[in-house]
Amino acid sequence: MSSYRPLHDGWTVTAVSSTGQLRPVVAGLPAAVPGCVHTDLLAAGLIEDPYLDDNEDRLTWIGRTAWSYETTFTWEPAGDGTDDDRADLVCEGLDTAATLVLNGVEIGTTANMHRSYRFSVRHLLSEGENTLKILFDPPYGYAEAQRAALGDRPGAYTEPYQFIRKMACNFGWDWGPTVVTAGIWRPIGIETWSAARIAEVRPFASADGTVEVHVAVERATERPLTLTASVGGITETVTVGAGQRRAVVTLTVPDPELWWPRGYGEQPLYDLVVRLEDQEWTGRIGFRSVELDRTDDAFTFVINGRPVFVKGFNWIPDDCFPSRVTRERLAERFAQAAAAGANCLRVWGGGMYESEDFYDLADEMGLLVWQDFPFACAAYPEEGRFTAEVEAEAREHVARLTRHAGLVLWCGNNENIEGHADWGWQDTLEGRSWGGGFYYDLLPRVVAELDPTRPYWPGSPYSGSPGLPPNDPSKGTVHIWTVWNHQDYTHYATYTPRFVAEFGFQGPPTYATLRAAVSDDPLTPVSPGVTHHQKAVDGNLKLLRGLGAHLPQPDGFDDWHYYTQLNQARAMAFGIERFRALAPHCMGTIVWQLNDCWPVTSWAAVDGGGRRKPLWHALRRAYADRLLTFQGDQGGTVAVVNDTDEPWSGELAVDRLTLAGEILAKERLDVSVPARGTASVELPEGVARAGNPAGEVLVATLDDVRALRFPGEDPAMDYPPAEMDTVVEEVEGGLRVRVTARTIVRELALFPDRLDPRATVDDQLVTLLPGETAVFHVTGGEVDPGALVRHPVLRCVNESR
Repeated sequence: MSSYRPLHDGWTVTAVSSTGQLRPVVAGLPAAVPGCVHTDLLAAGLIEDPYLDDNEDRLTWIGRTAWSYETTFTWEPAGDGTDDDRADLVCEGLDTAATLVLNGVEIGTTANMHRSYRFSVRHLLSEGENTLKILFDPPYGYAEAQRAALGDRPGAYTEPYQFIRKMACNFGWDWGPTVVTAGIWRPIGIETWSAARIAEVRPFASADGTVEVHVAVERATERPLTLTASVGGITETVTVGAGQRRAVVTLTVPDPELWWPRGYGEQPLYDLVVRLEDQEWTGRIGFRSVELDRTDDAFTFVINGRPVFVKGFNWIPDDCFPSRVTRERLAERFAQAAAAGANCLRVWGGGMYESEDFYDLADEMGLLVWQDFPFACAAYPEEGRFTAEVEAEAREHVARLTRHAGLVLWCGNNENIEGHADWGWQDTLEGRSWGGGFYYDLLPRVVAELDPTRPYWPGSPYSGSPGLPPNDPSKGTVHIWTVWNHQDYTHYATYTPRFVAEFGFQGPPTYATLRAAVSDDPLTPVSPGVTHHQKAVDGNLKLLRGLGAHLPQPDGFDDWHYYTQLNQARAMAFGIERFRALAPHCMGTIVWQLNDCWPVTSWAAVDGGGRRKPLWHALRRAYADRLLTFQGDQGGTVAVVNDTDEPWSGELAVDRLTLAGEILAKERLDVSVPARGTASVELPEGVARAGNPAGEVLVATLDDVRALRFPGEDPAMDYPPAEMDTVVEEVEGGLRVRVTARTIVRELALFPDRLDPRATVDDQLVTLLPGETAVFHVTGGEVDPGALVRHPVLRCVNESR
């Protein structure tokens, strides 16, 4: 028999020791499990919310304090007379360096947030009351001691995150606060069993219907055991021989329905049930194949034999305190990614292995998952306890995630190979280890042994060989940070990459999210709270520099907020359209980033309040299945991108118009683009070349898809002051806003969250030609209809004020 009892009740937390910094007295404080010290202190009112203003700066003592978690629980033995009953304390996540004591006896230590631990405790349990104590070392103290013992290593930040197996971004990032946590962050409980237990299940489902179920068994008896697996109405049974600890059950499901990425087909999932004696394991699997095509230095995912253009987002932890991230919250983020047209999420290496809910949702929604191992932007030591811990965590999670159809790549790290090659690390390492042994040896060996059906990639960016420059756009994966850091966003047009795994451009969060996190009065682009919620080096200066000639220099906060959000949206749309137009030479773009972990000015499309920024709406258009985009130095080419299973044929209409809508020249061109294909249409000079660059617009239309090109930047254009008619009507679920343009209206946007933080709008950044109408739907909250169509809620580039 087997059973599991969670131990989530009755916990208290006490501050045991500190480095002497000021702190509240914390002794016997009620603690939530799963959770962490920060959330416990916050719930008790002992600290201010670290996400508000600059509160995080006053909370660094938490990461420099030792914490003791303690609970008591009652225990009753099974009472069935068996002598071989086992009881294990199962800790799914302890953050991070901890000593565990049961009834006064030390049962073990931990040093890794990224893995689980299991301790045999049957001999220590007493009938009646038992006491469990978990003492967490100060994370800073542990990491700094490791650094002192092993020698310093270079990294992107001065914090010692590479010296502790913990979520790196806990120590702050250029989009995240420094909130160094401790606590029982995932479930904890006692599992009792006898005879044997299922220790591991690794199912490999092939597109031909074959399922190999690899099962590891922990035994308390040496007698033969019966192992059964069932899926799709097929059941097979094997005997696990005396003393045997591993077995394979092979099943064949006739004519399985294949699992596809979203946009390529459906996502059927099959229930797999594995039974060992009285124990049962269940999980859902999908039938599909995955390959990584590297022909001629390409980087192309091939699913079920079909090349897939990746339209993705990088994913960071959705909260600095992961226990607050529910399945419902993940489902909201996934829905936002899917609605923007994405088919992939890259789990970035400065975060963590995500929860089972994360990968289940990806399977259900057809989102491919690229999984980084948690190493990012630093040289990592390979000595001491580190290698053993890295191998343990890798083995656990590679085995855990094999069943997930959406998982298509294991990647060794984020930017560490590039850092070692190009960031001057070798000069300071002086021969010390930097993690190369993990990325080139240990991790690929673990993947080859435990998950041979999936490709492994040593890191990103990476060109395919240790001897090659890692960030070469012509090979493998590239990260593009010349734009944002140094260059205008039009610099994306100079790249001809094979696969862009990271690129981004900053913009502030929505007004409601920023206002809720910042108490500045007045709110300005450089007021203290706004500045604190900008973590990038020279971030606000780069925002203004990035406007370049594209938009006017802002006059006050409202302009700054609108223009910088608009510029972020334009920059990323420009890059995506460039790279999609290169398909199949380029076969993927993964935007940095989908989400935020707190309210901050960042590269995210969905801000720390869960609200969609204007960038999200621009990405929805740039990631559309069918896309028209002007390309070339003078926009003399129209790229026709067809990411569907049907050919796209028709008459491409190209009109050169005055800003008043009068036709100056026009062309009608027959085009035919195959399924999943791209075509490039060269435009005759008469229509492509502007006679008056400041007073014209070029319009391309194919079916219901349209692209616009303005020959000049907005400040140089002769836009008339915007004139429009607006009608606001109550409809079921909210308000309908109808805007009809009497002049050209450039980049029309509604910001209803300025009136009520609960209010959202279904579209943003719409350009209207004279006589055209746009319809917006506003839902949530209580909004004054009149205020909805006035400045600063209703904005456009050429507005009249």
